[in-house]
Amino acid sequence: MTNLKTFCKDTELRLLIDADMFIYKAAVVSEEETHWGNDVWSLHSDLHKARKLISTQVKNAKSRLDIDKVVMCISDKENFRREVHKDYKSNRKGSRKPVGYKSLVQWVRSVYDSLTVPTLEADDVMGILATAPKSRSIIVSDDKDMKTIPGKLFRPMNNELLDISDEEALKSFFTQALIGDPVDGYKGCPRVGQITAEKILGNRPEWSQVAAAYANADISEKDAIVQARLARILHYKDYNFRSKKPKLWKPKKR
Repeated sequence: MTNLKTFCKDTELRLLIDADMFIYKAAVVSEEETHWGNDVWSLHSDLHKARKLISTQVKNAKSRLDIDKVVMCISDKENFRREVHKDYKSNRKGSRKPVGYKSLVQWVRSVYDSLTVPTLEADDVMGILATAPKSRSIIVSDDKDMKTIPGKLFRPMNNELLDISDEEALKSFFTQALIGDPVDGYKGCPRVGQITAEKILGNRPEWSQVAAAYANADISEKDAIVQARLARILHYKDYNFRSKKPKLWKPKKR
């Protein structure tokens, strides 16, 4: 683990790569089943293939964006959001990582500049670095949550480069706070999906609109804030560099 503040001071043009995503996809593709006969099967992984896939993904991103410097952002084993709500990603307990995943993480750390920060997810690391003062970073990720971070976002799957404004990022954040994310284990506001969230927020999203939607569902603003805190991908201003802990999101006072 390396000092987050040091990385935040770096003003060079660089790619902030969602290494969790690259590693996971490469590990899954590289798994192979073998049938030994008599109904005996085993599962193994060709890590040479997996490492090549990761290298290719990184090279493609560097070539597409004409940037050579990369920071591979990797999640920590602990997650501060589990202290915000006990059910956060609880549905993933017991699910296994692909064969060779841990070995690939170690390999990525040995080959590339990488960063893991205690209790933070890779998303948070990218969000903090991308919104640091004088940052010249481009996030590389297909995760929809990264649309809540203002700045440049490259989505490899669609080969598209987005330039997300502060207003667009705020709307995406409030949308996630409303619709929730079953994959990550938080439910959002009952009976609110993408289309309804769009109607609620309109062109000038404000927290009062989110709170009102929860109130209409007989849910307190306090509980609505918990959902927002689970949805919030950390920005630079959301991290206390002295205590080395996240600052939990709060709505602005009117």
